[in-house]
Amino acid sequence: MPAIGENRRPSPSTLVTLPPPPRRSRISRVRALVLILVLLPALPAPADVIHLKNGRTISADQVRENANKDRVEYDLGDNTYAIPKSSVERIDVDAGSPAPVHAASGASAPDVTPPAPSFDHEADIAEKVIRDGKVDTDALASLAQAANPERAATAYFLAGQHESDHGNFQQAKHYYESALHLQPDNSTLLIYYAATLMRTGQTAEALSHAQHAAAIAPDSPDAIGMLGFAQFATDHTPDAIRSWKKSLALRPDATVSQYLARAERESTAESDFSQRESTHFNLHFEGKDTSETFRRDLLATLDSEYDELVRDLGYSPRNNIAVTLYTQQTFFDVTRAPSWTGAINDGKLRVPVSGVSTVTPELARVLKHELTHSFVSQMSSNRCPTWLNEGIAQMEEGKSSASNGHQLAQLFAAGNEIPFNLLEGSFMSFSAPEATVAYAESLAAAEYLRDAYGMTEITSILERLSQGSSIEAALRATVHSDYRQLRDEMTRQLKERYGE
Repeated sequence: MPAIGENRRPSPSTLVTLPPPPRRSRISRVRALVLILVLLPALPAPADVIHLKNGRTISADQVRENANKDRVEYDLGDNTYAIPKSSVERIDVDAGSPAPVHAASGASAPDVTPPAPSFDHEADIAEKVIRDGKVDTDALASLAQAANPERAATAYFLAGQHESDHGNFQQAKHYYESALHLQPDNSTLLIYYAATLMRTGQTAEALSHAQHAAAIAPDSPDAIGMLGFAQFATDHTPDAIRSWKKSLALRPDATVSQYLARAERESTAESDFSQRESTHFNLHFEGKDTSETFRRDLLATLDSEYDELVRDLGYSPRNNIAVTLYTQQTFFDVTRAPSWTGAINDGKLRVPVSGVSTVTPELARVLKHELTHSFVSQMSSNRCPTWLNEGIAQMEEGKSSASNGHQLAQLFAAGNEIPFNLLEGSFMSFSAPEATVAYAESLAAAEYLRDAYGMTEITSILERLSQGSSIEAALRATVHSDYRQLRDEMTRQLKERYGE
């Protein structure tokens, strides 16, 4: 497979999250790092793992046998699937993390002991605010109007935490803002709010609030750790390294250690890199390997593609996007990506450009593809499944299923396609042939949604994902299809267009 432009690493979209923090957390002293990890997109999730006899694995929220003992059922979000028991080699319950989406190796979630409630009536407030699995807005308004700022802040905090747990980060942000209006110097509220801002693409604002939290609680490993995440997300890697080292000195943590190692690899590789900025981008590059003309043309290309994506998707990212140009070897040293990877967007666009001295059409397509991931990730609050994320990115770079439509039609007609639920997470553990199929199916699915319903409905799906919907719920609410219907409709379209 070509080294650049054919298959690319998934963006920070995706999708796995750590278990939610305990509902009755102490606002003043909770180990808030757990929420930081919930809200950061690049971390793996503890899960039950089904090991199939063909060597592949399925990570699920819960796994069980059906009543007849002949099928294995598993839950992913709001959805339940089943596979023949005969295809299963073994099941590891709570086996730890699946392969991470944006790193070659991952760390399991920190062990968090639920702290005691900090308020005498916190349990009572939780029962009033969260009813039947939803935030009771009338009860919340009543508590907010009472002459007790601490109880009102607790109510807003619990409402925000509930929405965060259910993936509705925009609404969680609103509730945390209300809590902070009442308690502006509460370091844990600031940490939760900063983490939510990062999830909604507001990294500059997240950095400001993380700095405030660290100033208030300079000996808190959670506040200092959150500051490191915000600094890394805003392209201040040396500052992030210092913060994470301080956090680890205060309390060891496997995930912070993982990110520190990643940041140190990046810092070492880019120690002599130069930087240029444009309206929307921060460009990092090795001066000896890229000419001034090349850098200028590359930024001009990125700015033009940015404007095209704004028109196509009706959205503009809030912050500048970091772009780093590497030699081929440095790219793989830093990213630890599979050999078939041509470029990566892990919050920063990382592109190997060895032997390239001009912005070729192929490089322009790579840049458009990876830049699309930045848009999609922010539009969906990093909740877009990989198949849709990659499908949109391939469409935007100008790819078409026409070149392999006949093979796709045969694949779907025979029922041998990779099921959509297995394409929700990272493609990074796939072999090159499996990745080829995964990308082809993703493009075909996105093309079908665009052709049948229009780009407006695709952006509506992303918006619903950002509000906490599962992907199938978002599909049902927009194009009135679940995975089974989508697969059947695609099968018909592929047959009509390309034959069997």
